[in-house]
Order: sequence, then structure tokens, then C-alpha cells
Amino acid sequence: MTLNERIDLLARLGRHLEGEDEYLQAVMHRTEFHNPWFTKANQASAVQAIAREFLRRELLENWASCYPVSDTPSGKTVGIVMAGNIPLVGFHDWLCVFIAGHRAQVKLSDKDAYLFPYLIKLLQSWQPAMGDWVETVEKLKDYDAVIATGSNNSARYFEAYFGKKPHIIRRNRNGVAVLTGEESPEELTQLGADIFSFYGLGCRNVAKIYVPEGYDFDPLLEALHEYREIILNDKYKHNFDYNYALFILNKVPLKANGCILMKEDHSLASRIACLHYEYYRDLEQVARELDRRKEEVQCVVARSGFLPQPALPFGSTQQPSLHDYADGVDTMAFLVKFS
Repeated sequence: MTLNERIDLLARLGRHLEGEDEYLQAVMHRTEFHNPWFTKANQASAVQAIAREFLRRELLENWASCYPVSDTPSGKTVGIVMAGNIPLVGFHDWLCVFIAGHRAQVKLSDKDAYLFPYLIKLLQSWQPAMGDWVETVEKLKDYDAVIATGSNNSARYFEAYFGKKPHIIRRNRNGVAVLTGEESPEELTQLGADIFSFYGLGCRNVAKIYVPEGYDFDPLLEALHEYREIILNDKYKHNFDYNYALFILNKVPLKANGCILMKEDHSLASRIACLHYEYYRDLEQVARELDRRKEEVQCVVARSGFLPQPALPFGSTQQPSLHDYADGVDTMAFLVKFS
């Protein structure tokens, strides 16, 4: 397939996903049964974000035009080790490989084993040649490059195993937000989407907030209470109750509203159902802190122009565009080297 044919196929998938598909609904039901964190609502949210932000023809054409993408297949194989923290989290990596003209060899996470294969089956039903472009495997072999995503611990094994080949290996990162104390109720409610989407399991979810000294938490706690129905998920509630009991037993000072536990903590990574906060004195202090810890930060949420670092608007962390690359590493620039 030429580049134009690949874009045509992806755009068709995007249009299809924006419509009704009873078979996709069945796959989502199976996925939720297998992994209760992946509710049908969360899966649908991920699918719609992919269709809206990744699979529109004009977006794909503009994105591909930024790179010297070959019009014909490269003959190279790129192995992809997908994470399983949120639904279809590895789709963007596969999309990059496909647009770059490479064959993909995909190792799925057992936590998300059904959605991606179904999407590939759809593409194959429209274009049988897709069978030569992607396969799912239990173990990567005979690959020319690797993109692997996992924890800090698994990354060490990835480095040892894949280190001799060209690679992108990703580790733990988290989203953070920097507040001024002057945010509107609407902005604070939008921040809730950054915190609670996918139960906070994504690397782009806000796990920590920086607030000015003397910050009044009451408006934030009230705004986040709009997401109180999240506690109805058994797995989330179990984590909330366990962490609440743990903090109380250890006499950890908390701020809580029934669906989130907030504690002062220097760490960027927080437990499920928890949000860390840290005070700052001035803008320069928090800017230096974010720069010093940039290898731990996936994205920053703040009012436009407030920070010297790039920042996303409130409520947008789980709606990445084609140009939003994990860990700030340009996946397409890496892949076109092999064309």
C-alpha cells in the first residue's frame, strides 16, 4: 500500500468508529469482563478519542507531511510491546509504524488483549493486504527496531533484551498540574477529568498538583466531588477504602471528599484514588522543580502562559493529538530513519 492508501484505510476506520458497531460493543463487553478497570464507558472514550484525534484524513495528511515518509513499504519490521494501563494505549505507536511504512510485530498486554486485534480485523476485512503489515505475537523475533512501554522495573529488562537494536523504551511518568488559586469552578471541574479519566491509571493522568502557599482546597474538593460516581466502581472503591484506612492508621494528614484522597507528598506518582499536592512559594520555584524532574513528567496542566514550560489546558490530558509523543520522544522521527 502507498502512503495515500494507508491514510485512506485509517480514515475509513475513523469514520467507522464514530458510528455504531455491535461487534465492537461485544468486544468491549468481553474486555470489561476480563479486566474490570476497562469499563465499556472507558473503552468507548478511548475509541472516540482515537477516531477524533488520530483518524481524520486531514489530520493524518498534515501529520505525515511533517516527515520524509516513504510512499512504499520499507520491508523493515518494528516490534511493539504495548502497555495495558488504559484501553488501546499502544495504538499511537502502531499508527506511527504503519504510516512510516514498516511492518508491525505487536506484543499485546494481557490486560488489553481484544480491542486492538478487533480493529486490525476490521482493517483486514477492507484491505486483505493488511495481513502483511501487522501481526500479534507472544514473543518478538526477527525485528529491526523496538518500541517498548512499561514500568521502571520492566524497562531495565527491556534495555537488556532490546538494547542492541534501535529502540524507544519508556518508563513510568505522570501528569502534574500547577494551580494559581484563581482557577474558576469550571477549570477545576475540567481538572477532574485529567485526574479521574481511566481511574487515573494513565501516564497522562494528573497524579500531583502544585499549589501556592496558603491555598484554599475547598473549591477544588467541591469541584472534584462532581466525579463522585467513580466510587461506584468496585475496584476503585476497594483502593479508596484500603488507602484511606492505611493513611488513617499511620496518622497521615489527609484532605478527602468521598472520591479522592489528597496528601502532601513530594512524589509525582500517587496511589489509585489518591492525589498528591505540594506547596510552592513562587513561579520560579515550581518551574525549576518541573525542569529538574522533567524525566518523571509526562505532561503539565496549567493556565496558558503561566509557566515557561509547555502546558496543556485543563481537561485535555487524555485527548492527545498525533503530535503528542509519549515521553517527549518523536516516534515518527525515530521510525523514518529506517525507511
